[in-house]
Amino acid sequence: MHALLILVDTVINLYIWVLIISAVMSWLIAFNVINTHNRFVHVVGETMYRLTEPLLRPIRNIMPSLGGIDLSPVILILLLTFLRNLMWEYLAPALI
Repeated sequence: MHALLILVDTVINLYIWVLIISAVMSWLIAFNVINTHNRFVHVVGETMYRLTEPLLRPIRNIMPSLGGIDLSPVILILLLTFLRNLMWEYLAPALI
């Protein structure tokens, strides 16, 4: 059971990195630093969008508009970190 907690923790950690990469990539695309006409950039961007959008969309629907500033990735990262901390605080001691 401890191995399952480590696996879930690793998946959450990887998803946090996907969120960070997706946010940075969206900034780079918005400022025309990288070109979406490049097939590789387009595929990576689309993959990041499909991985992150299902969890970011409900947060964006709840949050008020902040004039072009999207804080939903930050909120999701905070929620995922909170979930990881709860998991280790309440589930891990029960396994010992």
